[in-house]
Amino acid sequence: MEQESRYGQPGQTRPGGRTARVRAAVLDAAGDALAEHGFDRLDLADVARRAGVGRTTVYRRWATPAGLVADLLDEMATESLPRTETGALLGDLRANARLVCRTLTDPRQGPLFKAVIAAATADRDAAAALRRFYATRIAEWAPCVEQAVARGELPPGTDPHEVVAAVSAPLYYRLLASGAPLDEAAADRAAEAAAAAARAGAFVIA
Repeated sequence: MEQESRYGQPGQTRPGGRTARVRAAVLDAAGDALAEHGFDRLDLADVARRAGVGRTTVYRRWATPAGLVADLLDEMATESLPRTETGALLGDLRANARLVCRTLTDPRQGPLFKAVIAAATADRDAAAALRRFYATRIAEWAPCVEQAVARGELPPGTDPHEVVAAVSAPLYYRLLASGAPLDEAAADRAAEAAAAAARAGAFVIA
């Protein structure tokens, strides 16, 4: 699934008045802090300092580091880049896999995703936000699979969400468990494996 985001560029501002600008600054600062130090060392006072806002503002709105991570994930889901459509299933899935790979190997985004996943293992609200994030991103790419079914590339009844999830799963395994290289070749293999399984009917809803 796609992960690379237009959000996450330090210092980026967004329209919508002072409240929106403060939120954007705080979320940018939180992303920087998470990428640098991880969830265990995320401190709201440090985030406020980085963002140039008062500590009271941060504590009043987000209350806890996990609450801040949850809001950050919600923002990342809405700001992520749209899907690529190539007109063929394998091309679409390969584009998705390469985007995931670029994100996870990015010097900022890779550590940031590790940190938010760690937060989700420790806090219910962060875990719910992470599920919402992935549900949003899978839904964004699901039409690629639906179009493949309509073209006759995949059997009727193929579950688009399962296909898209199967693309990114081995890449996240490399990031979090095996430590194997995350490169374009790994991305292409993940896409090819998911496409082959889908063509064979592995994701047809019973």
